Amino acid sequence: MRLLTIHTDLGPAPAVLTTAGIVPFSALGSGLPTSLNDLVAGGAEALARLQSAVDAAPTARAMDLAAARVLAPFPRPMRNIFCVGKNYRDHAAEFQNSGFDASSQGQAIPDVPIIFTKATTSVTGPDTAIDSRLDPTNTLDYEGELAVIIGPGGRGITAERAMDHVWGYTILNDITARETQLRHKQWFIGKSADTFCPMGPFVVTADEVPEVGALILTTEVNGAPRQKACVADLIFDIPTIIATLSAAITLEPGDIIATGTPSGVGIGFNPPQFLRPGDRVAVAITGMGTLENKVI
Repeated sequence: MRLLTIHTDLGPAPAVLTTAGIVPFSALGSGLPTSLNDLVAGGAEALARLQSAVDAAPTARAMDLAAARVLAPFPRPMRNIFCVGKNYRDHAAEFQNSGFDASSQGQAIPDVPIIFTKATTSVTGPDTAIDSRLDPTNTLDYEGELAVIIGPGGRGITAERAMDHVWGYTILNDITARETQLRHKQWFIGKSADTFCPMGPFVVTADEVPEVGALILTTEVNGAPRQKACVADLIFDIPTIIATLSAAITLEPGDIIATGTPSGVGIGFNPPQFLRPGDRVAVAITGMGTLENKVI
C-alpha cells in the first residue's frame, strides 16, 4: 500500500492512496488507526485490517491527490531520525575532498557505518519551504535519500533477519548547513534546524518493494539533474545498518532510518553549488513519487 498523512480541519489524518485517489482512514470505517505511527505500532494485524477495509470500499470518499495538502507521512516522528553518513562510495570521496568533512581523518571510505541523528522538529512535508534563514553561513546543501521505516522493533537484530523488521520506505532530503556541520565537527546541529528534513510524499509498504536494491534515486535542483544512483550501490546495505544500530540500541516501531546520499551534492561542485532562496529541490525514488520543496 501507499500511505500518507494529509491536513484536515481536525488536524493531521492518515490516508491511503488508491487508484481512485486519496482515501482517508476515517472514510473506511471505525476502529482504524488515527495516525501512521499507530498503524506501524499495530503491526501486521493493523495493516491487514486496513487492507481489508480498502478492499471493501476502495473508492470511499476518494479525493484527488492534487487537491489534498499532503504532510510528511510522520509529521512528528516518535524519536530522532537515524541517519547514515558517507554511505555511497562516490559521495564519500566527494565529501572527503570538499574540505567540509571534519570527521574523516584522511579516510574517505568508512570501515563501519557512520551514524548520526536529525531532530524530530526538523521534519517537514512535501511542497513546504526549506528555511535558508536558519543557516547564517549560507552554505545550505541537499541530500536525497531512501528512508526505511522500522516495523517490529528489537535489539540484537541480525543482518539475516533485518528485512523482516522493515515496515516500509519513503523519501527524505537531508538538508545540511555545511559550514555549521564543519564548525561543530559533528553533524547533528548542521542537519537539525527546523525544515531541514523534508519527507514524503507517502510511505510504500515493504511488500510493494520486492527488490529494494533495484530502486533508483534522483535529485534535481531547478530542473537540473544533480544526483542519480541505484540503492544497490550503498556501501553498507539496509540489513547491515539495522544490525549495526540494533546491536546495543533497541529499535522501536516507527523508527526512521535515512540510508545515505549519493554523489552530486552541492559541495561536490567546484565552486560549491549551495542552495539559495527561490531554488526548488526535487528528490524522486522509483515507485515513491517525488518530494519537492522550495527554498526561502
